[in-house]
Amino acid sequence: MTREEIEQAVVEIIGEVLPDDDCSSIAPDQKLRDQLDLDSMDFLDIVMELRKQYGVEVPEEDYPQLETLNSCIDYLEPKLKDR
Repeated sequence: MTREEIEQAVVEIIGEVLPDDDCSSIAPDQKLRDQLDLDSMDFLDIVMELRKQYGVEVPEEDYPQLETLNSCIDYLEPKLKDR
């Protein structure tokens, strides 16, 4: 997957978890929790969807690497490069 495809996938998953939030204007370098109505359960739902849809396991110690859209893409890119 390309960076753009990964970004689209992450935004789609966020949109599924937070259907009432506008995901079209997510700033890539700002913390997702600061931009969206995202609590810890919502965050876990996003992580679970990444595993379900793409087979990506995100260990709990890596959660801080998923705090912005760009950091999500950076984290997921090597894991999804061959998809």
